[in-house]
Amino acid sequence: MQFTSEQRLDDAVLEREFTLGEIPGILWTPGSASAPAPLILISPPPLGLRKTYPRLVARARHSAAHGFATATIELPGSGDRPRWPAAEQALADLRRAMEAGEPVSDEIIDALILPLVDKAVPEWRAALDALLSLPEIGGPVGYSGGVISIGTRLAVVEPRISAAVLFAGSFVPRAMFEEARQVTIPLHVLLQWDDEGNDRQAALDLFDAFGSKEKTLHANMGGHTGVPQFAGDAAAQFFTRHLK
Repeated sequence: MQFTSEQRLDDAVLEREFTLGEIPGILWTPGSASAPAPLILISPPPLGLRKTYPRLVARARHSAAHGFATATIELPGSGDRPRWPAAEQALADLRRAMEAGEPVSDEIIDALILPLVDKAVPEWRAALDALLSLPEIGGPVGYSGGVISIGTRLAVVEPRISAAVLFAGSFVPRAMFEEARQVTIPLHVLLQWDDEGNDRQAALDLFDAFGSKEKTLHANMGGHTGVPQFAGDAAAQFFTRHLK
């Protein structure tokens, strides 16, 4: 991990950009922490860190106020990272089906999501190795965000993640339902009821499939970007219970 820039957003948050190999990322730490801070991994939407920065930094500030460090990395194929022709074709097929009012086939969903999960999860685990080696970062670790299939896979394979907040706002391959049954950590799942880009029934079925003994579904009216502030507050309280 190599830090490439540093700035104080205010007295409470230190923001540092870094690279992990060719993967860009951002780390935010509470400025007044006197001991290693617990860490929340924030997975961005597949739109690029630059486009989603305002949302990411708002979540980082909110987490810092509760004593958490947060970090994010650029997803494969996003931002300035190399494009994936196969993924771009799957995305074009998805848009074409949705614009035509046709059902989105399992083949399209698999082609769009599964390669992303297969590549992103090892990168997140490598980032976690580097982040936990920093003296200002300690455990335990939480995960927050979408694509929900990435969070599902990480919850299964990464024992250092103790709790997760998952956003039900992306298509889910059928293969992920079996992996969901292997998830045992506490979960807090956010669902926007009128999300135009989400299969609501698939999101409900995935929640039902999760094997966690403690899992909460927080559903709100509204579209994809309409998550209310109180839902974010509930997620912060969830992490406070499980990571401190």
